[in-house]
Amino acid sequence: MLRALHIASTGLAAQQTHVEVIANNMANVNTTGFKRGRAEFTDLLYMAERVSGVPARGTENVAPEGAQVGLGVRTAAIRNLHMQGTLTQTGNKLDLALQGRGFFQIQGPDGETLYTRAGAFNTNATGQIVTLDGYALTPAMTVPANATDVTVSDAGIVSATLPGQIAPQQLGQIALADFVNAAGLEQLGGNLYEQTEASGAPSTGNPGSNGLATIRQGYLESSNVDPVKEIAELITAQRAYEMNSKVVQAADDMSSTLARIIR
Repeated sequence: MLRALHIASTGLAAQQTHVEVIANNMANVNTTGFKRGRAEFTDLLYMAERVSGVPARGTENVAPEGAQVGLGVRTAAIRNLHMQGTLTQTGNKLDLALQGRGFFQIQGPDGETLYTRAGAFNTNATGQIVTLDGYALTPAMTVPANATDVTVSDAGIVSATLPGQIAPQQLGQIALADFVNAAGLEQLGGNLYEQTEASGAPSTGNPGSNGLATIRQGYLESSNVDPVKEIAELITAQRAYEMNSKVVQAADDMSSTLARIIR
């Protein structure tokens, strides 16, 4: 009975994690550039009551099947699904959306390079293009204070129109980064990701080249969370949790019955 209690408790813990992932997805349904998570599970070790392929007792006949009792389940990973979110038009000149693969490169607080899909940019006191948290876009670009217009092409060329000038002045070229295993990036919060050994080293290039995304000025990429799908997942996780709790209750009742018989 104790083994059944332990197995069911691993099921409860797994479904609790499942619900927590769903709750985080739902909480970020309106977060720009957010990528939904999915909990993935794997079974634990097995206890062999009888090993398959071993001769039966007292004979040379091989047992065609064994008897293995599983010891439960555990969370194997929480995978980030880097699928394209829908693009929402904002009209803001420094709102940039990526359509396709890749990440904007951001200079972190310690000078390290971080990555994001959230293209809600602004300018700081010196005119440098920064994120909403003040981290600079890499390569760095500064918009002149007297600029009357800023344009960003699909290929990531940033230009500004200045008073008295007919032709726009080019400010710089946005470079994007991509990873072989984007799911291996570490989430830091604030819509930022960090490179890990699992993600591999980034490959960089201009937007629209080598399979990288193009840039849409005046748009933002919405979260790729589907509320209807999350509600369906929540119902499934809730029912699985209830079934495991019933197993715990049944195992406890059986233990109580056995204890009364022994006494």
